[in-house]
Amino acid sequence: MVRMSAEERRESVIRAAVTEFARSGYNGTSTEAIARRVGVSQPYLFRLFPNKEAIFLAASQRCLADTIRVLERASEGLEGEAALHSMANTYRKLIADDPEKLHMQMQMYVAVASAEAAGDHAFGDSVRAGWLVLWDMVHLALGADVDETTSFLAYGMLINTLVSLGFPAGDRVWSGFYDSARPVDG
Repeated sequence: MVRMSAEERRESVIRAAVTEFARSGYNGTSTEAIARRVGVSQPYLFRLFPNKEAIFLAASQRCLADTIRVLERASEGLEGEAALHSMANTYRKLIADDPEKLHMQMQMYVAVASAEAAGDHAFGDSVRAGWLVLWDMVHLALGADVDETTSFLAYGMLINTLVSLGFPAGDRVWSGFYDSARPVDG
């Protein structure tokens, strides 16, 4: 049996953390559940990450980085409306094919809001920094147009909300979306 390197184990922990945090949120997820999913002990988990917050922040950064990567690929070589529709269609597919990405995003927002309410602003600073990279990427892909960037991301958040609430593809709430952003049945 081939042993995994610490970096490979760290990667396994991040993937497991995305799954666990997406399902149960920051407060509802134990490090024991993450360690069990990876197949390591909790002490080993804490050799890779100093604490649960660091694991959550790594999972959050991974979720954002994955989203940025698929949107960059979708908009590569495109401009304006073509980039917008390609990114919208790709994002729609991303959250349909990998709902953990959507659930992790939603958990990130809840965790940051809870931390901020408790006076922990450093936690939110880290997640906000990652989100700003997403904003900048979309902004550049859409020709550095602030209104287009804001509109695209606002629609994205509305999509997140409607999908999270379980509105089916044919529901009237989707009627104002361009076709590339509407969910498909199935």
